[in-house]
Amino acid sequence: MLLFKLFYHINSLFHILLLKCMYGNSLQIGRHVHFRKGFTLLLDKGAEVSIGPGCFFNNYCSIVSHDKVVIGGGTIMGEGVKIYDHNHCYADVTIPIKEQGYTSKPICIGQHCWIGSNVMILKGSTIGDNCVIGAGCIIHGNIPNNTVLMNRQDLLVRKV
Repeated sequence: MLLFKLFYHINSLFHILLLKCMYGNSLQIGRHVHFRKGFTLLLDKGAEVSIGPGCFFNNYCSIVSHDKVVIGGGTIMGEGVKIYDHNHCYADVTIPIKEQGYTSKPICIGQHCWIGSNVMILKGSTIGDNCVIGAGCIIHGNIPNNTVLMNRQDLLVRKV
């Protein structure tokens, strides 16, 4: 088990170095940030991503930014978390969607949050500090500090 952890820590360091070479000052990554396999980070020209110290990204997480994404320190992500700060425009039915461009708004995720597996965080969302976002939730809007958000088949529950 120790060798397994060591492998992922070394792999994270190389991954961070590669990402910093690709994106330069557009990407800020704090100390002790770790990624497991399949982590993807894509920044459009002019976009910014800031990841606080001590964050953890489990297998197959991705961040795609056309604007700005900020993730507070100590936040952990389950497998398959997707973060998108933009969306396709689609209002004009006479123009193909892929030619209509994008709209974007920043995303801010607070400190010490736990984002469950397969959560999708959409443009303009803000998640406060110390929040727990249950597996499979789709986040669009503001989640206050210290909130536990669960997604059940027939019910979306917000507890404070």
